[in-house]
Parts: sequence; structure tokens; C-alpha cells
Amino acid sequence: MSFVRSAGSAFLVAWIAGCAAPGVTARPVAAPSPKSDAAGADGVPALAARSAAVTVVPAIVISPFSEQDVIAKFEAGRTDLLAGAYARALATFEQLLRLAPDGPTAAPSLFNYGIALEGLGDRAGALERYREFLRRYPGSPFERGAMLRSARALGYLERWAEIGPLVEALLGRDDLALLERIEGLGIQGLALAELDDLDSASRVVDAAETAIEDHRLGEAGKPPFELATVRFARGEIRRKKSERIVFDPLPASFADALEERCTALLDSQHAYSDAMRSFDAHWSAMAGYRIGQLYQQLHRDVMRAPVPSAADTVRKKQLFEAAMRLRYRILLEKGLTMM
Repeated sequence: MSFVRSAGSAFLVAWIAGCAAPGVTARPVAAPSPKSDAAGADGVPALAARSAAVTVVPAIVISPFSEQDVIAKFEAGRTDLLAGAYARALATFEQLLRLAPDGPTAAPSLFNYGIALEGLGDRAGALERYREFLRRYPGSPFERGAMLRSARALGYLERWAEIGPLVEALLGRDDLALLERIEGLGIQGLALAELDDLDSASRVVDAAETAIEDHRLGEAGKPPFELATVRFARGEIRRKKSERIVFDPLPASFADALEERCTALLDSQHAYSDAMRSFDAHWSAMAGYRIGQLYQQLHRDVMRAPVPSAADTVRKKQLFEAAMRLRYRILLEKGLTMM
């Protein structure tokens, strides 16, 4: 039995030596030293020493797209955006922000993502993207556009209290184009009007209208859409001032008060009609609604006029109210037509 084991061992050694590459002498492998597995020279376990020396490297994102692919995809998304294919552009920019969140296309992709959402009617989502862009990329070449679009979205969403600081910063820039400055003033004036600061709103809108008149904007053909906000803001200022003329308590001269209120109504209607001429869908719809509201509110205020003292019976009071409704029903008809 010992011979068999010896022979088997000799055969195994010979087989290993035979498997060595030609000209290479097989050398015996030294048995591991008990000390080397147990502890190092300083008594620290060798395995623990090796673990302490491990270097942590940053995570590497492996993508099937090269930088050229990312740029080509960005250009494709940009082409879709310019062509009005907002859904396809949105999907492209969303993918780019995942593939290259810190690459050269990240900033314009985030900005264009907001524009695509705006094109799809998601103004609240677009506003969040613009705000994220302004936080992440201050000083970017797209910063001005993001600020202006944010202010515009806030106006569409009627979040008036949030507009002030943003528009102040926007109007403080020295790189605004003329129409951008006019639109910024219009948004600022409108926010002030809706917050009932009518005197400040009038000053801001006056400045915008002076710039419009000095450069003769909108005098021929379709006015630029940037003018719509200014005209709508003027209409709001006039509307709010006109609605301060009320008929309860009954004024000293009902006829004079009614004439003053109607004149103010027509002035407001004129401003709203100017806003419609710019063919901006949002402000045109809002202006039409406001004109209808002017007539509706006038009818409501006229009907609140107290019954004259001569109407001292229920029958006379009913006759007075019926006559008022018959006489001023044209206001409701006009209002419904405009709406």
C-alpha cells in the first residue's frame, strides 16, 4: 500500500513537470507560513490589513451612447421642439437628462424640457423645470430666458405674489431686448394691479406704454404678443377703478354716476380689445372674459341700487325692480356675447 502511494505521488509530480512549458523548470511552491496568515509584523491580522488598504473608486455609469450620440440626440430633440412636436421632444430631453446629467447638454436639455412642457400646456410643470434650471445653472446663457418664462408662467397661473422678486431681478438685467423688457413691465404691472396696488401698477404700465409708443410697436399689422400683457394690465387697472363707482348707497346723482361708470367700462373694454389684437390665446381669452365680466358686474351693481322712497308698497317695489331688470338687461346680453 505504501508503494502504491509513493508511485502515485511520483507520477503526479512527473505529470505536473511534464505540463510545464518547454524550457521552464517547475519549482516547488513553498507552503504558506502560519505566521503570514495569522498576523503581520505589527500583530494586525493580514486579512484585516489588506481590507484597510482598499481604495474606493467613484461609480462608473456605463452607457451605450457616446458623447457624439448624446449630442446628436440633443439636436434631434431640438429639431422636434422647433417643429412643435412637443411630446417627442419631451421624451428626448428626459432621456438625455438621465444619460448625461452632468454633460454639456444637461443645461440646455433641462431648459428645453421646460419649453416642451409649456408647449403641452403643463405650465406648472414647466415652471418647476425653469426654477430648477435657475438653481442649478446660475449665470447660464439661458438664464434670462428661464427668468422671463418663469415670470410668464406665474402670470398664466395667476400666482401674483410670487412675481414681484423674480421680475425685479429680471428688469435689473442689462441684456434684455426691448420686447422682453416691455413684457417684463407688463407682467409686473399686472401683478401689482391684481394685488390692488393700482397706483404702482399705473406707473409701471405707463413706462411700458411709453416704450411701445416711442418705438411705434403694433401700429401696423399684428402686434407682438409681448404687448398683450401690457394691454391686459391696463384693462385690469381701469376695470378695478371703475368698479369703485357703486350705487349703494345711492349717489347724489344716479345718472352722473352711471355715466361715469359706463365711460370707465368702455375705456377698460378698449384696453382689453387691444390685448386681443395680439392673438395670444391666453390673454385673448382672458380679455374676452373680462369684458363680459365688466357688463355683468355693472348690471349687478345697478340692481343693488336702493328702492326710492316713493316706492312705499310691495307692489311698487316689485314694479321698480322689474323696470330696472328690463332696462338694464342689455348689459347681461352684452356680457354673455363677449364671454
